[in-house]
Amino acid sequence: MRACIVVIARPGRLPRIEGSGGIAGRHTEPDTVHLVSTAATPLGGDSLKVRVVVEPGARLLIRTVAAAVTLPGAGTDHSTAWWDIENAGELDIDPQPTVVAGGSSHGTAVRIGLADTARLRLRERVQIGRCGERDGFWSGTLCVDVGATPLLRHRVELGSGAVGDDALAAPRACVSELRYPARSFETAGTVLELAHGGSLATWQGDRLPAG
Repeated sequence: MRACIVVIARPGRLPRIEGSGGIAGRHTEPDTVHLVSTAATPLGGDSLKVRVVVEPGARLLIRTVAAAVTLPGAGTDHSTAWWDIENAGELDIDPQPTVVAGGSSHGTAVRIGLADTARLRLRERVQIGRCGERDGFWSGTLCVDVGATPLLRHRVELGSGAVGDDALAAPRACVSELRYPARSFETAGTVLELAHGGSLATWQGDRLPAG
């Protein structure tokens, strides 16, 4: 299944939402959109594309109503999610965790273009395996530019077959949080100040913390 959703935020208006496939968006506050799965997805072979545009002076919060659970498909175990973001206003993206079920593989790619005046908070949480499961693989890439200036190139692999996988003590959960232009903030994990503004916090462990 191929699913696609576009959310465009303009000052003084409800965000515009266009969706197709197994995903839809719902206005839950004047500046908040919740993404909702309308079918069993992501399964192996599924692809999700999310396009977000925040115009100058606009504010947008993106949330999801439930965790995303990836499952292997009949022909392949791999599914993908692509986020393409242009932000010239204030954007806060904090979806529920992605749970990579045993036997499945999932890849997430996020590209963000920021204006100099933009404000951003992006949090991503991933858990390998449901209760009692240790296999499953996830890879995530994050590419962020401020205007024409590169801000961040970040890649993480987690789970069975990852570069740092170890049967004895390898992490099976991670949390990444990017903020711009804030150069530091209080959170669990390690906070890295970025050279051109903003900061990235990363945490890894066996199970995701509550909240």
